[in-house]
Amino acid sequence: MGSAVIGLATSVVGSATSQRFLHRWATVADIPVISAIMDAAISELQRDYLTTAQIAASRELMGLDTRLIDDRTYLVIEIQAVGETSREIVGCGGWSKRKTLFGGNHTSGRDAALLDPARDAAPVRAMYTRPDWARQGIGRLVIELCETAAREAGFSRTQLMATLSGEPLYLACGYRPRERLDVDTSADITVPMIRMEKAI
Repeated sequence: MGSAVIGLATSVVGSATSQRFLHRWATVADIPVISAIMDAAISELQRDYLTTAQIAASRELMGLDTRLIDDRTYLVIEIQAVGETSREIVGCGGWSKRKTLFGGNHTSGRDAALLDPARDAAPVRAMYTRPDWARQGIGRLVIELCETAAREAGFSRTQLMATLSGEPLYLACGYRPRERLDVDTSADITVPMIRMEKAI
């Protein structure tokens, strides 16, 4: 499941080289911090792309699917100052061997059936960065780690359901749009999303 790529120091952050990113599989104990990062990212990082009503409605389609933690396919990215031992979670994201493409525990239509790596694309899911750490390479790091783990599990393609705010990152990482959707919510507000795919 790609565990060999997890738990190593990943990269030095910034030109001052005073901090570094580390990554590991998320645990149940991380859920409060993960949830707070998701809440802040949904509220702040979509402002240039969605209306206030759409942002509120999008929460129905986003959030944490704890099955990813149970499957050990969900990552947290931590920041650690060089020479220090304390760490702080600044981002998260994962991949899945199951059919559900997006959404949290509360999102309708989830399907826990296992995918066939020889035929199906592995979903990259629930990628969020703490807003004050946006555009610092966290999203790209999560994608690289997820693709490596999915490849090691036998998958040759990954797919994801992108928000408009996430689309530029995914395009830069080699994902290509396959379908543009206006996803319905129970508030009778549609949220634009893009299904994207990449060969790995």
